[in-house]
Formats: sequence, structure tokens, C-alpha cells
Amino acid sequence: MRASRLVSLLLLLQNHGRMSAARLAAELGVTARTVYRDVDALAAAGVPIYAEQGPAGGYALMDGYRTKLTGLTADEAESLFLTGLRGPAGELGLGAQVAAAELKLMAALPTPYRDASLRIRQRFHLDAPGWYSAPEPVPHLLAVAEALWQDRRIEIRYRRWFPAPGEVTRRLRPLGLVLKAGVWYLIAAGQGDPHTYRVAGIRTVRTLPDTFTRPPGFDLAAHWREQVSRYESASETATALVRLSPAGAAALPDVLGPRAARLAHATMTEPVADGWREVSVPLESLANAAAGLLRLGPEVRVVAPPELVAHMAATIAAMAALYA
Repeated sequence: MRASRLVSLLLLLQNHGRMSAARLAAELGVTARTVYRDVDALAAAGVPIYAEQGPAGGYALMDGYRTKLTGLTADEAESLFLTGLRGPAGELGLGAQVAAAELKLMAALPTPYRDASLRIRQRFHLDAPGWYSAPEPVPHLLAVAEALWQDRRIEIRYRRWFPAPGEVTRRLRPLGLVLKAGVWYLIAAGQGDPHTYRVAGIRTVRTLPDTFTRPPGFDLAAHWREQVSRYESASETATALVRLSPAGAAALPDVLGPRAARLAHATMTEPVADGWREVSVPLESLANAAAGLLRLGPEVRVVAPPELVAHMAATIAAMAALYA
């Protein structure tokens, strides 16, 4: 562990130039005192590292010195596909590997390319979750990811919404994890074809001792594209019946997104005397539907299913109590 940290410290100085002990400590996730000890160890090993005093001081390497310790470990190489997703990588337990892999890649690049990559990082940033959406708690994501990586079967207790609300137990072969709009989904097969499970809906997970062979030719990206297309166009998708005011109907694309809003508008009834209409909106989960519809405030009223009506009523009552 310490050897890896010493290499990371060396690569940080090589990539960034002079750095203070406080900044090095923050990058490495250690204390400043640990940085002092690590710098002494590098100096004792013959690395030309020196300290400069003053407000702009810090540790630096002698001009012209470059290390060749840029080989990636297996874990770091496996984490490369997540180098643009620090948050999701941390959720998967790969945050440290991603950081180390990025350092080694930067150290191996010629100076012009390294400067270009820094310019890109300074100018572009990916933030997966939507506006006003906090990341869902996914306490079982790491266990699912480990089973997925090892091709191990899992048994989960899962809170489903469709075709009927309730908890079910499933034995699955995990085939992939997908992050869409800040939400993690598990693609897994039971006895038949793969199905999609929202990771936040997993109540318990148990990794089974037996392994399995992945379906030959299974393409996770292609499978996901097909599932998204099927979900967005399927008539059998779970729906909620709601009544919308003219303002609520106009705001529907902002709440559901353009594609789901088009599907909903296809079911919209003619307006009654007060201008309100009934419409069927697609559902993914109880909490997800309630959170979206609550954004419409008094411009929407849920008619069915009863579980969603009860959830909306309880949430609105709790909100009203805060202002009583």
C-alpha cells in the first residue's frame, strides 16, 4: 500500500510540478505528516526531490527528472473505462484505482498531449444526475458489482412496482450494470431472458457460491439500447392515470422528458369545461413517479393506481404540516 502511494506522490509531482504538502495530502487521502515521511523516503531512495519555503513553496522534482514507473496494475487497467466518472467509480469501489490510472496515463503522455488533456479536463465535466435529483442510495451496488465481475450468481430480495407492487425474491445471473441519468440498473437473467432491475430497489443481496458462463455474444450496450427503445414505446408499461390542468399538460415534457411526454399525450382525453384532461403517464417506480408529478404542484391530480394516490396524499400532507 505504501509503495503504491509513493509512486502516486512521485507521479503527482511529475504531472503537476510544485505542490504543497497539504495539496499532496488531499490528493492522496492521507495526513500532511504522512506526506513528510513519504518525501523523506523518496529522497533516501535517491529521487531528486526538494522543498521550497514560503507561501508559494512546496515539494518539487529537479528539472528534467522523469520516472518510468508508469505501468498500470490489473485493477487500474480495468478501471480505465470509468476515468471520466469519478462519482460512479467511487460507488463501485474503484475510486482509488481510477485516480492512480489517470496519474500513470498522464505521466506516460508526451508533454503536448498531457497539456491538451489538462485543457479538456479544465473545460469539460460530466454530471450524470438530472437537475434537482440527488443520487439514489445504492447500498448493495458494490456487492452486485463484485458478483458481476466474478460471474457469480446472486439471490436478491427486490421491491418491484410492475405488474403489482411488492417484494419478490430472485436468483439471477448478473450480466451488466448501467448508469442512466444518475440511476444504476442491473441487467440480469433468471431462468429466461435478461431483465432490468433498478439497483436502488434491491433490499438484500446474497452472493451464491456457484459461477456461471456468460451468454456468448451478449452485448450490454446493444441490449440496453433495445430495452430503452422497447420501454419507451411499449403499451404494456405500467402507467398512472392523472388529471392535468392546461398548465400541467403544457409542463408535462419538462417532468417526463420529451419521449415519455409524447406517449402520454397520445392517451390524453378532450378537455372538460374547466380545461382539465385525463392522461396515462408511464411509470418506472412509485417514488420516481411521485417525485416527478409533485413538480407539477396543484396542476395535477393522481387518479390511479391507489398506491400512488396514497403516496402522493401522504407526501403532500407531510409537506403541508411543515407550514401549518
